[in-house]
Amino acid sequence: MILAIDIGGTKTLVAAVDETGKIQDENKFATPKNYKEFLKTLGTVLSNTDHHYTGAVVAAPGKVIRPVGDVEAFGNLSWKNVQLARDVKKLVGCPVVVENDANLAGLAEAHSLDLMPHRVLYVTISTGIGTGIITNGVIDPDFADSEGGMMLFEHNNKLVSWEDFASGRAIVKKYGKKASEINDPKVWDEIAEWFAVGIVNLTSVLDPDVIIIGGGVGTHFKKYEQPLRKYIEKLTPPVVSIVPIFEAKQPEQAVINGCVIYAKQHHEQ
Repeated sequence: MILAIDIGGTKTLVAAVDETGKIQDENKFATPKNYKEFLKTLGTVLSNTDHHYTGAVVAAPGKVIRPVGDVEAFGNLSWKNVQLARDVKKLVGCPVVVENDANLAGLAEAHSLDLMPHRVLYVTISTGIGTGIITNGVIDPDFADSEGGMMLFEHNNKLVSWEDFASGRAIVKKYGKKASEINDPKVWDEIAEWFAVGIVNLTSVLDPDVIIIGGGVGTHFKKYEQPLRKYIEKLTPPVVSIVPIFEAKQPEQAVINGCVIYAKQHHEQ
């Protein structure tokens, strides 16, 4: 049995997953703001389950120090310089590895494709924006710490990060509504242009074969798919290829599925 832990800025998902990738048991809890409280809550959840784990993978929304599994900083949490792998191992007593959550989601989505491309660019648009680059079916070590959402652009005469004007948080700030509440095509046309600006820049640098859009805002892909394709075509330079772009197949479970795939790959090394 594999233990998969998906730490989010608002909630944490703990899942016991068998070798076939089927979730046998799962628990959710609100992610405490305090790291010690998080470990205490996680310990309580784990003590109430009866599973023997061969390994654990923890998905962290932040900068991971490999291979020790420390996390230097988190995107939507105030925790800094925590010994995440070692602390979780004390609770479960099995080998623990830590990886960035966007990388793991991208890994799962890449493996869900019918044919594995050479390079997949996964973009998760949620509260913030994250990226994962999967090359030949594994998380590309050269881009494992990439943070596409941090790219700088001039927007409204200010130099700001991409996620400052194109993330779910930015959408709520501008329109007073979540993506799920927006149905106006004109609004989505404007938002799609913001998405396209970042995607075209990432494509120009990374030269992916496929782009997959995931995350909370990603689940509304049908609302902005056409204007997004329009702006990508408009903004892409002639020397840059326009590549296929798809909606994530498993937006709710991609990180957990990625944990399982990563655990198997890690075990094979």
